Amino acid sequence: MKRFAISVFFVLLLGMAWISSNDARSNAQTAAHTGVSGQGKLRFRVLYTLDHLPAEAQKVLTGAHGGFAVDTRPGKGETYFSLKGAGIIQISGDLKSTRLLDTAAEMKNTNLHNSTIWFALDGTPYLSFPGNESAEVYTTTLDGKLVHTLHAPEWSTELGSPIANDYFKGGGNFVPTDVEQLDGLLYITTGYSNLDFVLTARIPSFHPLSAVWNDLAFGGRGTGPGQFGTGHGITVPPGTKRIEVADRPNAEIDRFTRYGQYLSTLRMPLGSLPCDIAYLGKYAIVGALDGPDRSKGAPIYILENDQLVSTIMPKEDLGLANFKHVHNAVLREYGDKLYVIAQAWNPGDFAILEQVTN
Repeated sequence: MKRFAISVFFVLLLGMAWISSNDARSNAQTAAHTGVSGQGKLRFRVLYTLDHLPAEAQKVLTGAHGGFAVDTRPGKGETYFSLKGAGIIQISGDLKSTRLLDTAAEMKNTNLHNSTIWFALDGTPYLSFPGNESAEVYTTTLDGKLVHTLHAPEWSTELGSPIANDYFKGGGNFVPTDVEQLDGLLYITTGYSNLDFVLTARIPSFHPLSAVWNDLAFGGRGTGPGQFGTGHGITVPPGTKRIEVADRPNAEIDRFTRYGQYLSTLRMPLGSLPCDIAYLGKYAIVGALDGPDRSKGAPIYILENDQLVSTIMPKEDLGLANFKHVHNAVLREYGDKLYVIAQAWNPGDFAILEQVTN
């Protein structure tokens, strides 16, 4: 009986230790996400993490390798992105809910490296996604219906550059990394290929949607003005006709006219690897694959009128352990606060950050 009582005592002791350990781990995780990061009025805390996503998306989140598109029309605000194995995900305008859209199999089962939202002349909205694995650019309606697929250029296609023409004549691969639309042209970065040009495709019809390769290409691999180390993300700042390309290894954002003429360079902190730039009013946000100090995880930079005003450190300050590399980030404004939607890469992760206003 005494031996039995001692055994029960040790079992209870172990059970209490297990409960205490799990409570401590839970408390540690909660505490890790109560930090604040950023400077001045642009400081942020964690609002939502991966459990805010649909269950199907959570299962494949560690493979995340894409980016966000925000519907900035008045009264909208929905944000879209895609995860391989799950499909297109919509984040509601108030950020409180997410849902999976019915996604075509060819899109669902390949990686879509970024996303953009754009509008036809009559205002009809479309989403476009660059398939870096499938060598195609997909365009859908806002409910996820696939309405057009732009295939890789054929060897005989005139792309407006002898270098680009010869590249595809020689069997070079097409690896789209991002896409934007401006004045009836799709602008497509190809930084994961040896070509590393911005290619363009013309949209001759919106209803039904069609696109054909166009004779305008610019950029190319190099360190000179208007060249890329890796032309990764591409952006058209709202209200402009300017093309901006995130040149990741050269830590800069290169700016061009819509005709591909180099304008200027916005330099980012040395040692950072900027993946993309997105705008909201006077602010711009840049997610970086790495930062100057690799031990601290990757930063998210916020600029005001091209000046760096806040640096968010998701891993070091906010306890988001998987945010070793930031692949994409966008700014949202809802109510009287700003929000950051961010995606990590290798391993993939997801978070929504809320501005701290007191």
